Parts: sequence; C-alpha cells; structure tokens
Amino acid sequence: MMGIGESIGDAIFENLGRAAGRVQENKPLPADLLESEDAYLVVFDAPGATASDLQVRYVADRVEVRLDRFREFYDDYEMKYPGRGLALDGSVTLPEDAVVEAEAASATLKGDGTLHVRIPKAETDDEPVAEQTAHEAGEDADVAADADEE
Repeated sequence: MMGIGESIGDAIFENLGRAAGRVQENKPLPADLLESEDAYLVVFDAPGATASDLQVRYVADRVEVRLDRFREFYDDYEMKYPGRGLALDGSVTLPEDAVVEAEAASATLKGDGTLHVRIPKAETDDEPVAEQTAHEAGEDADVAADADEE
C-alpha cells in the first residue's frame, strides 16, 4: 500500500514532467539562413536527434522541420514522468526573390547536432518571363534527412 507522502510525491513529479514537456514543445528550433552563389543553406539546432526523428519539407517559400525525439526506456526502471521526449517545429522563409530547385534540396544531420538543409538556386535566364520565385511556383517537396558521421 502506498502512503500519502508517496502519492503526493508521485503527483508532484508527474506534474513537473508535464510542465517541462510543455515548455520544451513550445520552443521553436533555432535556425540560421545562409546564402552562397549557388544555394541557400538553413542550419537548425537538432541536439540528440537521429535522421529517423526528423521530417523536412519545402513548402512554397519555406523550409519546415519537425523533430520528434522519443526517449529510451531502461530495463528495471519505472517511468515516473516523461520529461525528455521532444517534439519541436522550426521553419525559415527564404527571401522573397529566391529562385530555387526545391526537388534537388538535401538535408544532412551532422555529428555536432545540427541539421543542414541545402536548397540549390535555380539557373535563371536573363528573360524576366522565365523567372519564377519559389513562392509563385508553390513547390512542396519532402526532403529526406540523412545522418552524417562527422
């Protein structure tokens, strides 16, 4: 039989775990947007993530990332409160005049806990009619996340 002190302690731990989980889930993934002559690079912080934890999509003019990290279970231990599971979202909008090849985008999970999403720029003609921004194209592409052993 469990005493009142134990049940109160369990309730406190359970509520602390739920509160910690809500705080974690309300934080967006931090990200940087970089540009070179031939591509855009979006770098997200994704600590402790594996490639299977990540979903990366390019929607209209935005890179969207969803991280669902599940905690490990340990033999001979009972979960008192789940505080390490993590579900975070992040997104970065490319510049309004960006012209990209979304279907050629790639995502690489680096050993330092960052996710690098590279979106190559599209080759454009000098003719204004041929140019189409990512937003106008309405492109929507899933990008596979690969793990990199750096």
